[in-house]
Amino acid sequence: MQKATPMNVPARTYLAAVSLSAVVAAGLPGCKVGPTYAPPRPEAPEAFTHTGPEGFGGSSTIDATRAPDADWWKLLGDPVLDDLVGRAAAGNHDVRLAASRIREARAQRGVVVPQSLPQIDATGAASRSRQSKNTQQGAFVGGGEAMNLFQAGFDATWEIDVFGRVSREVEAADADIASAEENRRDVLVTLVSEVARNYVELRGFQQRLAIARKNIEVQRSTLDLTRNRFDAGLSSDLDVAQAESSLASVQALVPSLDSAVQASIHRIGVLLGRRPTDLLAELTPEAAIPSAPATIPVGLPSDLLRRRPDIRRAEREIAAATARIGVATADLYPRFSLTGSFGFAAGKVPSLPDASSRFWSIGPAARWPILDWGRIRSNIAVQDARTEQSLVRYEQTMLRSFEEVENALVNYTREQSRRQSLMAALEADRRAFDVANRQYTSGVVDFQRVLDSQRGLFAGEDALSESEKQMATNLVAVYKALGGGWETLAPVEETAAPKPVPSSFLGRNDKE
Repeated sequence: MQKATPMNVPARTYLAAVSLSAVVAAGLPGCKVGPTYAPPRPEAPEAFTHTGPEGFGGSSTIDATRAPDADWWKLLGDPVLDDLVGRAAAGNHDVRLAASRIREARAQRGVVVPQSLPQIDATGAASRSRQSKNTQQGAFVGGGEAMNLFQAGFDATWEIDVFGRVSREVEAADADIASAEENRRDVLVTLVSEVARNYVELRGFQQRLAIARKNIEVQRSTLDLTRNRFDAGLSSDLDVAQAESSLASVQALVPSLDSAVQASIHRIGVLLGRRPTDLLAELTPEAAIPSAPATIPVGLPSDLLRRRPDIRRAEREIAAATARIGVATADLYPRFSLTGSFGFAAGKVPSLPDASSRFWSIGPAARWPILDWGRIRSNIAVQDARTEQSLVRYEQTMLRSFEEVENALVNYTREQSRRQSLMAALEADRRAFDVANRQYTSGVVDFQRVLDSQRGLFAGEDALSESEKQMATNLVAVYKALGGGWETLAPVEETAAPKPVPSSFLGRNDKE
């Protein structure tokens, strides 16, 4: 029995078909219809505006000549915060979701790329049929008798990407992958800033709570002193009532501050992908508010365009949309393909492998939807509009990034100036309290003066603590606006494998 291979096809016919396909494939080498993408070249300011010394009382701490540190949170000098950031990057659900979207985009590219490769299908069929005697065909093939037909073989098709439809789809898929990767980096930027901001707020609330409790002790001492003076006939009952009111007012602040402490811990726990209460034992002990470094490097606005992931993602979205214009445009042109089939057909199964049971066909094919141009041109217009929208989003994202940096810088610089004023005011409040207390003990001033100075001292300490927290929070906002933090965290290839979805989420029982 002769071996069944494609080379059993007459050489002239086979070579003619292959040669025609080669001519079609090579006739327009490298031809890709649609616009060729060119990255936008936006104009960035030469420098950020709010970096001068006017917000610092004469000493600038903003360094516009040096790029910001990638692991900026380490500049705050808090090992606990460093550990929380690392754990959040590994366990946060938004990061895991973004990583899954990268895997989805890569898998989608795997769907697109094979379109440029030969497609081969194995086929097989078995049938029993009977032709009518009263037809010309039936009379010729023996109508009235039942016949069997068994077939087995292969069908192949190969679309020659003459006008670049498939290559444009691959180009768009590559841009989608890059966009998904930038989206994950943007999620990391937001996550790191959220962890740092909530940690700073936690320490700020703890410090304010400590100040309130210390002030309660002072108020209790003052109340005891006032009662002793009242028992000795040296003060009135009004003084005692005022001291009791002042103590109760400070005590009323404790529950709300304690609630804020608990809420901050709960939020950090969720950001780390944990239950809200898992970090209570770890973060409940008080610690100082992280302090800002002496110098804050911010770099140049032009660096911002290369560093912020949301800007980079928007640029990749333009590239993907531009490539899809080429995909839509390619539908205006014919599609060329090489098709073929090879197999065996027989009326009896034992005869199926015989050489005489072989059948084959091979040849080029073309398809050109010449009467469907209205739909195709409308689709091209759709892709043009989507590309324009992506360009507008890019410009909008770029402008908003500059706005965020300028706002964050001005907030940080002005808060530092405010903190210096609060420090001077607190020093004056301390002197006023000492003087009022001595004068009241000596009988020179009434008790109201003591209460006023106490309230002023407490308000000053609380305001300074709030300013320290706000200054650290504003610094976090500066680095979030600058878009740093993602460079030193693990890329998606190094992340852990996705955790399986619990069966309870899928509505099934593993025991079934």
